[in-house]
Amino acid sequence: MASQGVRLGSVAVDGDDVYWLERRPNEGGRSVLVRRRADGRREELTPQGFNVRTRVHEYGGGAYIVAGGDIYFSNFSDQRIYRGASSAGSKEQDPAYAVTPANNCFYADFAYDSPRNRLIAVREDHGPAEAGHYKEPETTMVAIPLDGGENAGAVIASGHDFYSTPRISPDGARLAWLSWRHPQMPWDGTELWVADIDASGDLSRAELVAGGPSESIYQPGWSPEGTLCFVSDRDGWWKLYRWDGSLTHAVMTNAPPGAEFGRPQWICETATWAFAGRSRIVVSYTKRGRWHLGVVNVASGVMTSLAPGLEPREWLRATETHAIVVAGSARTSDAVMQIDLDTGEAEPLKTASAVEIDPAYISDPDAIEFPTSRGLTAHAFVYPPRHPEYTGTPGARPPLIVISHGGPTTATTARFDVAIQYWTTRGFAVADVNYGGSSGYGRPYRERLNGQWGIVDVEDAVNAARHMVAQGKADPQRLIIRGGSAGGYTALAALVFHPGVFKAAASYYGISDIEVLAHDTHKFESRYLDTLIGPYPEARELYRARSPIHFVDRLSCALILLQGLEDKVVPPNQSEMMADAVRKKGLPVAYLSFEGEQHGFRKATTIIRSLEAELYFYGAVFGFTPADTIEPLPIDNL
Repeated sequence: MASQGVRLGSVAVDGDDVYWLERRPNEGGRSVLVRRRADGRREELTPQGFNVRTRVHEYGGGAYIVAGGDIYFSNFSDQRIYRGASSAGSKEQDPAYAVTPANNCFYADFAYDSPRNRLIAVREDHGPAEAGHYKEPETTMVAIPLDGGENAGAVIASGHDFYSTPRISPDGARLAWLSWRHPQMPWDGTELWVADIDASGDLSRAELVAGGPSESIYQPGWSPEGTLCFVSDRDGWWKLYRWDGSLTHAVMTNAPPGAEFGRPQWICETATWAFAGRSRIVVSYTKRGRWHLGVVNVASGVMTSLAPGLEPREWLRATETHAIVVAGSARTSDAVMQIDLDTGEAEPLKTASAVEIDPAYISDPDAIEFPTSRGLTAHAFVYPPRHPEYTGTPGARPPLIVISHGGPTTATTARFDVAIQYWTTRGFAVADVNYGGSSGYGRPYRERLNGQWGIVDVEDAVNAARHMVAQGKADPQRLIIRGGSAGGYTALAALVFHPGVFKAAASYYGISDIEVLAHDTHKFESRYLDTLIGPYPEARELYRARSPIHFVDRLSCALILLQGLEDKVVPPNQSEMMADAVRKKGLPVAYLSFEGEQHGFRKATTIIRSLEAELYFYGAVFGFTPADTIEPLPIDNL
């Protein structure tokens, strides 16, 4: 599960070559750039000691570009841009060298300006570190010359709090980009700008094309002829549009109702559409929580299905004949797929896991809607326990794990997740909840969480558990809730605001004190809570009223907390405070911290230890001994 599982992403195409990143747990979470040539040869392009990962907007993405036959990438340890191995040579012949200075600037989301031999990039300037004083980094768009020297880049756009997705028109004459301001997040409201690039390389005649505080624009880009296309949720659903210079038109004539062609932009350079030559566009979209691929005829606007059964992830590229995606299915792990646009035949170029699991062990997801508060319905994927050699005690209902995803404006999917199968093969049922606020169900569903974080998400998680009990599919005395980051907060909030429903819980780097988070987080999310709860400090009492740490007296169940010690998104003190409070309450509690881990565990050893510890914890709480051989876990008050 850990050492064999590689996270694939950030696909790119250059001629007949296909590129992608592999995040490898057995190399400490290092991200490596891989190229697959047309003849099938695969080669690593990242020299030892380098890690292709950026910290722009903290979550990164868009960490490399193939430009003019060369590769440029952000290196995680120093956040400088390096020129990597060229198409003409190997990494031994052509070692990486820095093209930006060591100046505490982060770079991402590159565009190659070929006529001017430069990169356009988003830059976060963190400036000199000042002890005891936080200075919000300045985010701009910069132009970085590729003349062989080191240059921090000249600012070409500034004034907004955030920038993303700079894209140069095919003739090199215009630049499109997104920007937004606090307190909007990119799925709340962004602005799409277009400007001319003048003879000096500066931007002129900048024009606001679309967007605003209540319209989310996603993934602007250009057709081969130079028509600007983008995704907008102006009618409540993310759809693909084109701009003719004055008016905006829908690209598709048969977009499925209830489908979304966009994603929340947590990371840079994600994509849901790509031109395949001049006459076709490959698109990805989600409906009722499941992702699909399609091909749009540019002339007619009619979309047809492509490779049914495959669910694409965040990255999509295309050539005239093929789509290149990272995709999986309910029964297969993610893979970099090359899909023939005419036949639909999908060729895996690289799979995330070399381990083949007998289908007899796999629990298939069932997409459900269930009743929740205020007469509404919410969504979840339900997985029954499954093992070909074992069944539960006759007449007994299985224990249920309710999972709350992070974000909170992300969504869980039905793609094969070996972490879920870990639990279902051990006798647990799983309800993976897309609570109100999740993406993929339209803007009104996302906006259910506005001002209601800690209420709507918690009620939906609780009601998912109650629905499973009412359906006879879960034991009410063995209900568990788990989640990471914002999902960890939802889990903790469920314990104190709906005590007695869950009998055990696991929080992975979860938030226990929202007020502390308002003071101590990174720029990208520093005003996120304005929308989810209210402006701080004006709404300080509301922050305290939604923070689980202040209501530990209501806790009545066991809790395990797991935390990375280098986490900048949810600092370790959040988990430490909660563990101390539960310990003083006299309830069973375990706290595991991990050196070198940030927000989201990347090391194989951490992934293994955290999951086994969680299973050991449930065994101790519910009185069973796991069949797995597990290192004992210290549990206080047990």
